[in-house]
Amino acid sequence: MSLTEYEKKVLYTIVKYPIANDREIAEKAEVKQSTVAAIRKRLRKEGYYRPVAIPMLQNFGAELLAFTQANFNPVIPLSKRLEITEKKIETFEEIVFSMGEEDKGFSIAFSKSYTDIARINDIRTKTFGKLGLLEKEYPDIAVFPFKISKIYRFFDFSHALKKTFEIEDDDSEVNNFFSVDEKTLSKNEKNLLCSITENPELNSKQLSSMLGLTRHTIGRLKRKFLNEGYLRIVNIPDFHKLGFCLLAFYHIFFDPHNPPDFEKDEAMDIITDETILMATREFESILISIHSSYEAYKSSNTYILQKLKENGWIAKNPVVKVYSLNKTVIIKNLGFYPITKKLLFC
Repeated sequence: MSLTEYEKKVLYTIVKYPIANDREIAEKAEVKQSTVAAIRKRLRKEGYYRPVAIPMLQNFGAELLAFTQANFNPVIPLSKRLEITEKKIETFEEIVFSMGEEDKGFSIAFSKSYTDIARINDIRTKTFGKLGLLEKEYPDIAVFPFKISKIYRFFDFSHALKKTFEIEDDDSEVNNFFSVDEKTLSKNEKNLLCSITENPELNSKQLSSMLGLTRHTIGRLKRKFLNEGYLRIVNIPDFHKLGFCLLAFYHIFFDPHNPPDFEKDEAMDIITDETILMATREFESILISIHSSYEAYKSSNTYILQKLKENGWIAKNPVVKVYSLNKTVIIKNLGFYPITKKLLFC
């Protein structure tokens, strides 16, 4: 990682405030606006981050968020597994992200119904089972219906960057990323939402030319999308360039006799700065964290286990899978266009 202090401040601010303009970033990072413009351009050009448009699919027909993880027979080469996966599983629009290494992997999916997720999981199990790719256990699936779940973070790297860059910035906001507030869309709004989701870096002029709408209309609708909960933008940093080397995937089952209070957001107590994603419901949670070293992972893991045990929230230790990011392959990079197109018919 070869970033100056100014570049660290700007990158952190870009990730934390993904729709802020150069002037707003300059104010928050306390860096000159001209410097911000130059740094932002260089960071984007060199791939230090990429913007991802996330439509609020829970408001447009998606019922649930699902996480599937499995252990694989390490005798079968990863390249062979990827070849099979890309042809038979990753083609499903519901899967928005997946990654894996030689002996394990996980995916994230959005779905209109549990039936669709169950069908994908059955195909996955049948495919891997026939070819001897699976270990003895079935793929593990965790389902979070939006109406009875809370997603506190979703690919939010700002806290991890704050710790890595040693930036002082207090932030105690409680935010359900996918809060439910069902909405309707006109045909033009559906087409625009799909276009932004497919390529969030298109400007109003390009979108106007593509969709046959005026730039004024494009600008008005984009503001509506961002201000009224139709769409959120996140900036995803390149973890390799920034020195992150481990990712931890937790599947936590809370003690049914003493779970954290869901309404009071007590489960948030186990979140650390390294947590980039957390989904929870009454008796179950998925947590994903990213770390710059094994020691950093151990420290974070110890904190999480201590919080769970001292509050009496678990009867057994959570399932934890640790991925070496140097060996891991991103099979399907985070993207929402296929499932958005399927749900909105745009």
